[in-house]
This record gives sequence, C-alpha cells and structure tokens, in this order.
Amino acid sequence: MSLLTVTGLTHGFGDRAIFNNVSFQLNRLDKIGLVGANGEGKSTFMNIITGKLMPDEGKVEWAKNVRVGYLDQHAVLEKGMTIQSVLASAFDFLYDMENQMNEIYAGLGDASPEEMDKLMAEAGTIQDLLTMHDFYMIDAKVEEVARALGLSELGLDKDVTELSGGQRTKVLLGKLLLEKPDILLLDEPTNYLDKEHIEWLKRYLQDYENAFILISHDIPFLNSVINVIYHMDNQELNRYTGDYDNFQKVYAVKKAQLEAAYNKQQQEIAELKDFVARNKARVATRNMAMSRQKKLDNMDIIELAAEKPKPEFNFKTARTPGRYIFQTHDLVIGYDEPLSSPLNLEMERGQKIVLTGANGIGKSTLLKSILGLIKPLSGDVEQGDYLEIGYFEQETPAGIETTCLEEIWQEFPGYTQYEVRSALAKCGLTTKHIESKVKVLSGGEQAKVRLCKLINRESNILVLDEPTNHLDVDAKDELKRALMAYKGSILMVCHEPEFYDGLATDVWDCGKWTTRI
Repeated sequence: MSLLTVTGLTHGFGDRAIFNNVSFQLNRLDKIGLVGANGEGKSTFMNIITGKLMPDEGKVEWAKNVRVGYLDQHAVLEKGMTIQSVLASAFDFLYDMENQMNEIYAGLGDASPEEMDKLMAEAGTIQDLLTMHDFYMIDAKVEEVARALGLSELGLDKDVTELSGGQRTKVLLGKLLLEKPDILLLDEPTNYLDKEHIEWLKRYLQDYENAFILISHDIPFLNSVINVIYHMDNQELNRYTGDYDNFQKVYAVKKAQLEAAYNKQQQEIAELKDFVARNKARVATRNMAMSRQKKLDNMDIIELAAEKPKPEFNFKTARTPGRYIFQTHDLVIGYDEPLSSPLNLEMERGQKIVLTGANGIGKSTLLKSILGLIKPLSGDVEQGDYLEIGYFEQETPAGIETTCLEEIWQEFPGYTQYEVRSALAKCGLTTKHIESKVKVLSGGEQAKVRLCKLINRESNILVLDEPTNHLDVDAKDELKRALMAYKGSILMVCHEPEFYDGLATDVWDCGKWTTRI
C-alpha cells in the first residue's frame, strides 16, 4: 500500500534546477534513507512533501488519514517556549478535541431531545478517542520522555532558546515521539546528538512499526535502520532496495555500465560520421552515406552526467608554536552558573584532541573559553607562544546577507576574483553556489564556505566545533584525510567515533568535569 506518491515533480530556485520530472513512492513497510551530495535538494524535497513549499510542477499525494511527524533541522523554537510547552504541544490535536467536546456539552441546554442524543453520541466518541490517546496522562508521558532524553535535569520550565543545539534537537525528538505519528520524516536527526542518544534513536527506529524517511550522512547509523535508499543526483531520484552499502555497489555497477555504453556509442558515432564525410560526395556511395546519416539523426544519444566537483581540503601550516598550546588554571566555565568543576588542563604541540560527552555539558563553551571568546567564571587560560588559531564554528551566523564570493573576499581582500572563485571551487562549490547568498545554501554547503576560510589561512592549531555536521560523505572523507595530514595541533568537538578514529591522539570525556550530570 502506498502511503505517499510523488509524480512528475519538477522544481528549482531561479535558474538552478533541483528536480526534473522525478517520481517517489513510500510504502507501508519502507524505511527510506534519502541520500545525495550537499545541495542536491534533500531538505527541499522534505519541504515539498510536507506542503511547506509548492513545487513548480508535479503531484504530491498522501494516503487518507495518515498522520505525519516531521523532525526539521531548521525548526524554529521561539523565546517564551519552555521544554514542557514544546513537548506538550505534541498533544495539540487532543486539546482541540477536548475543546470540541466541551462546546458540545455547553450546547446541550438548547438542544432538542433528538439533537441531544446525537450530540451525546458525538461527545462520547470524542471521549473514547481522548482516553485511547492517553489524554489524561499527558503530564506523566511528557515527564517520562523528558527523563529518557536527559531533559528533566535541565528543568522542564527552561526556555528553549537557552538550550544548546543538541538539547533543542532532543526536545523536538521528544515531541515527535509523543505525537506517535503514522509516518516519521527525519532531517539529519543525529546532528548535535551525543553518542548515547544516537544509540537511543537507532533502537527507536529499529523498533518503529511504521514507515519513515530519513536524511542522514551518518552511514553506520543509516545502515542500521533503513531498507530502501532513494538517491538524489543530477535532478534525478532513483530507488534502490537494501542499505547504503548495497546501494553503493549497485550504483557503481550501473555507472560503469552506462560509461561502457557511452564509450561504445561514441565510437560508433565517430565511425558513422567518418563514413558520411568520405562518401556523401561520391555518386556510387551517396545512398549508403545518406542511410548512415539517417541512423545518426535518429540515434538516442547517451549522456553522462557532469562529475560533481570533489572537495579538496589542504590546510596551510604556520610557524611552529611553543611547547604548550594552552594551560588552564582552576578554570570554571559557564554563563550565569558554572558548567564545570575547576579545570587544570594542558595541551602540547602536536596533540590532536577530541572532546566528547553529552549535549549541554559545556564542550562548545570550553572551546570559546580557551579561545578567549567568553570570559570564564573563575580561573584563567594561558595560551602558548606563537599560536596561529583556525576556528570552525558549528553554524553560520544568523542574518548573513553576503554571497559566498563576498564572504571569502571580506576575509581575504588581497585575493583576485579568480583566486576567490578557485578557493571556493576547491571546497566543492559550483559557480551557481559561489554567486548565491550564503543563507540560501544547504547546511553542508555553508559548512564548506566556512572551511574555505580555514584552509586558506595559515594556522598551527585548529579549533573545530562539530565540523562533520551537515557534510556529505565525500566531504567528510576528504576532511578526515586533510586533518590526518595536518602538521599542526587539533582541538575538536565531535560526536562521530568513526570520524575521529585513527585521527585523535587523545579523547577527553567532558562528562568527567561537568556540573550538569
């Protein structure tokens, strides 16, 4: 049974085409992984099927009475919302039903006996639905999910705008779990999640009885939960049965077959053209030449898609720093209240350190405190001599209005336009990306712009805050290669063990110092 059918979908932004006459089908037992390079349109597709965006052409048809839950990586949580209120909003449809029931009861006084019987039956049906959906246990269910996700310790009355990126993702996940939708739509749900809660989400999806569509660049996670791949590439959307590893094998064979057919056809075309050119002027062979020309004219030409630019990240190394990169003395980090016990840490030249631990315990705050971007609550940080620091932030600043070209030019005013374009192209961005505003790019494309700044400035210490978030598989592999080749020191927050395995010289568990656990 098809729960979602998409036919003839065509869409683009300006002169940039995203989809061209594509089809898609979600069946009852499908656990779909939606994959493709950064900027191929995965989040756009989610926005189209949820009705947030109207396609240029095509039809999106959901089965009747299907309730869809969408975990959106760009969902807005506004000031004034609390953890409790966001989680409880999962039951808004039940509150609406309760209001409807109360209105029925309020109108009973003016009803005739016949109308009263009808209204009482309607109210009884609503009452049964409320009971079936555990309406009178909402507070207990909210508390249960909040505790499972580690949100209770934060306080359910806490304003959601004060939470870290990972904590906000957990709140949205909790809301989705409480909604119990028929269909789940998940857009990069593991971004910002710590290892413990990625494992929780994996178990939840493995046990999930209904269908879902999942966007993720975390391949081990993807392989563990899906049974169908839809691959977005060059305005096409193709279905493959099995996990991501199986898709890669089938796709490689398919690509090799197409290339072989293309090469064979190109050879045939060259031979036909040569025959026509040599024989069309001779009376004796003119008819044969015309026959071959007709064959050329009627031939279905095989076209190979243009190869996507592969990113190249090569970090420039500055002069050698002193022995110590930094030393902390009874450092207590935090904002209004402490996030850590007094810390006495040190990092020596050549170390590649990864910070791990649950969300919200202060990993990003520690980085900013070491860099001097925020003041510690007490204690101090002593930076080493001759440091040239390259800092990668988790997200692009909000409200940015510049194009990619302008963004890099502001950072490197001495570059020519050719040098700026070349620098961005090396990071895997096309001409259309380069000339677009940064804010309209996908999360992965924005990350490549920030990486472009980093690799074009000499450094001897890289401070990286979740650098793999949003990056596609090719970019992630290239970044790991570049970091392993980097001659300087690295201090990095990362929640993907498979990324830092073989790269890190030390792994620091921030959970040992935090005041939040």
